[in-house]
Amino acid sequence: MPLSEHEQRMLEQIEQQLYAEDPKFAHAVRSTNPQVHYKRRIVKSAVGFVVGVGVLMAGLVINAGAATIAISVAGFLLMLASTLWALTSWKRMTGIGEEPARPSRQGRQGRQGGQGRQGRPNRQGRPKGTFMERMEERWRRRTEGDL
Repeated sequence: MPLSEHEQRMLEQIEQQLYAEDPKFAHAVRSTNPQVHYKRRIVKSAVGFVVGVGVLMAGLVINAGAATIAISVAGFLLMLASTLWALTSWKRMTGIGEEPARPSRQGRQGRQGGQGRQGRPNRQGRPKGTFMERMEERWRRRTEGDL
């Protein structure tokens, strides 16, 4: 959603005040790229994953009874946490997973009944859309008695 003219003017005034008060900080903030931060997080999570593999292997090699299982599980959990951290960083860096504006109810109804965008049937005869949209449509049909 674009800013109004008033909001743009206010933002420009705030930016000018920031440059006047602390030009060094303002330049540092303006020149940084947020993708660099996410790339750094992905590298750190890759290192964490490798460390997790090492801990898992160490748990398998060490013959210390019950501690072996605990060490192996800790390594696996470290690998899992690192993978999740990398995936969330990747999604934020690339913009994947940002939910677009939801279509209106009439826009969704036009695609129902196993038909695609131009009125062609879908490959498997089921409606397109997200899981939640399909569930909402089923609920709507059920409540209206259109079974």
